[in-house]
Amino acid sequence: MGKPTGFLEYQRLSEAYEPVEARLRSYKEFVVRLTDAEAAVQGARCMDCGIPFCNNGCPVNNIIPDWNDLVYRGNWQQAIEVLHSTNNFPEFTGRICPAPCEAACTLNINAEAVGIKSIEHAIIDKAWEEGWVQPRPAAVKTGRKVAVVGSGPAGLAAAQQLARAGHDVTVFEKNDRVGGLLRYGIPDFKMEKGLIDRRVAQMEAEGVTFRTRVVVGTQDIPAGIVNDAARMVSAEQLQNEFDAVVLAGGAEVPRDLPVPGRDLDGVHFALEFLIPQNKQNAGDASNPISAKGKHVVVIGGGDTGSDCVGTSNRHGAASVTQFELMPMPPEQENKPLVWPYWPTKLRTSSSHEEGCERDFAVGTKAFVGENGRIKALKAARLEWKDGRMSEIPGSEFEIKADLVLFAMGFTQPVGGVLDAFGVAKDARGNAKAATDGEGCYTTNVPKVFAAGDMRRGQSLVVWAIREGRQCARAVDAFLMGESLLPR
Repeated sequence: MGKPTGFLEYQRLSEAYEPVEARLRSYKEFVVRLTDAEAAVQGARCMDCGIPFCNNGCPVNNIIPDWNDLVYRGNWQQAIEVLHSTNNFPEFTGRICPAPCEAACTLNINAEAVGIKSIEHAIIDKAWEEGWVQPRPAAVKTGRKVAVVGSGPAGLAAAQQLARAGHDVTVFEKNDRVGGLLRYGIPDFKMEKGLIDRRVAQMEAEGVTFRTRVVVGTQDIPAGIVNDAARMVSAEQLQNEFDAVVLAGGAEVPRDLPVPGRDLDGVHFALEFLIPQNKQNAGDASNPISAKGKHVVVIGGGDTGSDCVGTSNRHGAASVTQFELMPMPPEQENKPLVWPYWPTKLRTSSSHEEGCERDFAVGTKAFVGENGRIKALKAARLEWKDGRMSEIPGSEFEIKADLVLFAMGFTQPVGGVLDAFGVAKDARGNAKAATDGEGCYTTNVPKVFAAGDMRRGQSLVVWAIREGRQCARAVDAFLMGESLLPR
């Protein structure tokens, strides 16, 4: 490394946030990226550790020490080349990835990890500003046609890799804009959607065709999913017209909570609240669900729950409370025990800092209504012992609630897609396809592949990008007999 003693000399510097009062007035991003000089210093903290566990901690296996060193030396253009060699969309991961690479950082054993995510963010944003991100169309076309179903991160990554290999790629998306839940599930204040638009423009210049508002198969769109589709394309049509089909949709079926009062007005799935808000931000109709002046209860402590908290605060909610079924995790992980793996610890997001009461080990028992509308939530304290959950006797309580949002995760792909193609499913209802050995990412149906959340279940954007890239290599090898695309 360029600065062998940098980790001893420099402290970790995290990206700054705009003040809460300012950022609550808009849906714009509020993270202030590192300056070139600050990023160089943070790159200098990357130690000569011998075995860079961060590479394996990162699902796309980013070559992290290399671009840290290049940023330290001021070789920014080479840094983006190294970064793009493993990650098609670092502007997405540099904003919304939870950074498992940092958990695996060797420096994280007994100090603060290298700020890998903030350096990645700085590299890609500078690359766009300097005009270094350009279309890379294939020099030679193969004449083979590939259909990609779903335009989330897995579908986009697969499509870009396949187009660069020379294939004619068409991406089918059921909504009116490209991006899937990357566009409609993630609030603008975490990732502005112009980032997707400029990647789409790049991919179109590389030969990718996007067809929006098209449903493939006979999908039953679950509650909570906004469907803009105007046309239907059958599975048979895609199989007949294309040489290969990649199923890369999301795991969009939300977990429900069938307790008394579930059908009251004011009880919604998270995406029924988040998707219309992103559409409103894009200039479409106003969000029909408003948190303004309401006492909001978010059930679920993950990223989607945090997104509901941040959006409710921007609406002007009277209060926001977030319930989590599991016990409160420790504020600091036991590093000698868990490193280099992703630790269980208390994570406080920027949305929580904007205003939120968090309560753990709470089970919802019923919703209380008046004139058909929710007015309160009944809950009880839970005790966890030997992995088993039980209600603590006499612990019931009631909390005022004008709006309840379910953010308990997602279970499987939307109904009908896999059935339309006749794809076998695993025990969780996802597409059954292996990721290693001969024929990886292939389903039981000839020339039909599956990747991303549709195959692995609800997961991170960075895992979707990994699977999209690897699936593209498998498709390329299937079509051409071999592939030069990276694994």
